Amino acid sequence: MDFLDLVTEVIDLRSFSNLWYWIVLAILWSSFTHWVLGIPYHLVQRARGGDADSARDLRLLARINSRRVLEVADMSGPLVVALGAFVFSALAVLGWGYRIEFAQALVLLILPLVLVAGLSVVTARRLHDSDFATAEALLRHHRLIVQAMGIVSIFLTAFWGMKMNVTASVLH
Repeated sequence: MDFLDLVTEVIDLRSFSNLWYWIVLAILWSSFTHWVLGIPYHLVQRARGGDADSARDLRLLARINSRRVLEVADMSGPLVVALGAFVFSALAVLGWGYRIEFAQALVLLILPLVLVAGLSVVTARRLHDSDFATAEALLRHHRLIVQAMGIVSIFLTAFWGMKMNVTASVLH
């Protein structure tokens, strides 16, 4: 077995049949639902439970992280959106136009992340406009929406992955 065979065996570009793809998908959504706008969710829960120190820390972290998100969105938002649209459309054409499974897998990972990023900007603006008085409620709502997006994303990715695996096994 030469080096190229070893690399292609370890890094299989048939993503939907690769265990690593599903591990990345699970870790990705687990991280996005635990870190709400960069704030660990257990801090939100402790603040909701009445812990005064946690509530103060939550408001402070919400202020810092929302300002950071808004600065990035305001400074480089149009450039990031334009570049992201180019990359995303190129991957979509490669994936579904040319039937490259790796590009399809990347689209199914990236599209929900783009939606979560947009939701994060909206939540950051709402936090900033509310003067952080309702930080706990807004962050819980944000997490609930991200969890719903994760469920739908994992379901659609699993459905598409099963379809691709079944069709690949029938063709070969």
